[in-house]
Amino acid sequence: MKPLKKIALLTRARRDNFFLERWMNYYGPQLGYENIYIYLDGKDQDPPQDPTGQVHIELCDRIPGNLDTMEGKRLSFLSDKAAQLFEAGYEIVIGCDADEYIVVEPRLGLNLRQYLSQINIKTSVSGLGFDVGQREGVEPTFDYSKGFLCQRHYALIAPDYTKPCIINKPVRWGSGFHRIKGHNYHIDPNLYTFHFGGFDFEFLKQRCMSSDLKNHGWEKHLAFRTRTIQLISQGEPLKGDEVIRKAQFIQKWFRPPYKLNRPSMLNQLWVYEIPERFWKVV
Repeated sequence: MKPLKKIALLTRARRDNFFLERWMNYYGPQLGYENIYIYLDGKDQDPPQDPTGQVHIELCDRIPGNLDTMEGKRLSFLSDKAAQLFEAGYEIVIGCDADEYIVVEPRLGLNLRQYLSQINIKTSVSGLGFDVGQREGVEPTFDYSKGFLCQRHYALIAPDYTKPCIINKPVRWGSGFHRIKGHNYHIDPNLYTFHFGGFDFEFLKQRCMSSDLKNHGWEKHLAFRTRTIQLISQGEPLKGDEVIRKAQFIQKWFRPPYKLNRPSMLNQLWVYEIPERFWKVV
């Protein structure tokens, strides 16, 4: 096996401690807690609980505006921070949101640092995106004492979450880490990105009542996450690894005409039943 590379992880979030604490505990054992950088948007919030005291958590001045106008500034900030981390000696930087988990194919028996240290990265690499949601009528309300995938077994195969999150040189990320300006994307056959923004309907209902989110344009975003639950609940799930390979092929070769550096599923909505080998990973 090749020598392990020094890898940093960063994000910027606001009032997202539920996700941030799980996010730290997922990535920390794989990358090292001391290599995690969390920037909190606004000094009017309590930081998440760091189990080790090693995570870099910084309270920042709030980015003004609503979600649409602030998102470009958020990713510009994170692109600048990633460049600084490369200058500080990191060989790979991962940028993603607190509800996103990059997973290595479990059959390989490698953690994220081990796997990324041995592959060839051409500016960036992406994992196939899964937008995980509650299948109502089949899956009960979320039990917060347990993990995500032991309770949520269905997802949309979602090109919006096949993000170029993993980079090996400074870049300029577009909004939401969805693209890199001036660069193509490269889907790795053994990486997957699981998004849990719509993991539970009751959780979303509570978020919809937050005046802080409403005042900054989150209602449309929360409605989009609720739609994930509706589509997963109504669709007939596909099964098997062949579905994954087909989705990787489609997203590799097809692009929206207005977003040539982002992947496409050709407007197909595929509900997928997540294989059991993933259930204990996140």
